[in-house]
Amino acid sequence: MKKLLTSIIIIFVISMLILTGCGGTGQSSAPQSGNNQSQESNQGSGSAVVLKLSHTGNPQHFYQKGAEKFAELVNQKTNGQVKIEIYPSDSLAPQRESVEGAQLGTIDMVLTSTMELSNFEQSIGVFDLPFLFSSREKAYAVFDGPIGQKVSKTFENKGLVILAYWENGFRHITNNKKPINTPEDLKGMKIRVPESSVFIDTFKALGASPTPISFGELYSALQLGTVDGQENPLAHLINQKFYEVQKYCTLTGHFYTAEPLVISKMVWDKLTPDQQKAIKDAAIEAGKFERELSKEADDKYLQEAKDKGVQFVEKPDLATFQKAVQPVYDKYQSKFGDLLKEVKAAAK
Repeated sequence: MKKLLTSIIIIFVISMLILTGCGGTGQSSAPQSGNNQSQESNQGSGSAVVLKLSHTGNPQHFYQKGAEKFAELVNQKTNGQVKIEIYPSDSLAPQRESVEGAQLGTIDMVLTSTMELSNFEQSIGVFDLPFLFSSREKAYAVFDGPIGQKVSKTFENKGLVILAYWENGFRHITNNKKPINTPEDLKGMKIRVPESSVFIDTFKALGASPTPISFGELYSALQLGTVDGQENPLAHLINQKFYEVQKYCTLTGHFYTAEPLVISKMVWDKLTPDQQKAIKDAAIEAGKFERELSKEADDKYLQEAKDKGVQFVEKPDLATFQKAVQPVYDKYQSKFGDLLKEVKAAAK
């Protein structure tokens, strides 16, 4: 009997050891590429450094394709020493928390907006003023030139390093009430805007009733009639299926939205100079690729939205819109000072 009991105990112990060895540690957000090792464990073991990159686009968005190109280039330029894991759809954290996490070193990288970054360093908010850029090419000249470099430099003492400026493109107005040709058509219309003073002031100047609502709640707000319309690049009209709840779109191009690719300075300082150069070069190269995808997407999504029944005003009276927002410039001139003058001169 004792021998039988001993045998049972031995079998039980061996079984538990096997189960423990095979057991997992639970589930986490699955990246779109790379592996699940943390940066700290990689550096400690001498294997590849793995950096996690968060962005807000869904897996079909050109953010994702740009991020995949970036990951490919980083892998090539570092000979596999650095790997990039991509987390779309804010699956690591919402945008604000992602930037805060990058400051603290708990999130490695984030592709975010100038509007979001203006909460951490106000100078970058100058780029969010309405009708500042009349074309992508003029925007690129500013962001890729001395002005963009100067603004990027201000973030280093905020715990962030801007690697390159990607884009979300020009924003346009949609609604479910009527075609919009002039600001007069916007009077009294509830338009969803991000929680940004510039965006709110701009739509007040245009005669609308700006209503800040989080992006994640926007579809339901449109569906339920909480707001009449919204403003975003055309990609969201399709990818977020806003065409299901919006009938009209006016191509105002009132804001150009740049998307800085940011890395935590705490993480950046742990990399070797060669790794830093490779990542910086890859960010710039991938950014050019992402910008091209964004431009191509505008034409594609315009036609797709038309096919889905959205009615477009392709040539609104832009002069009346530009005149209406002049008070916004008057208000923010004192805030941005000479920087605004420099940007306006460079964007001509």
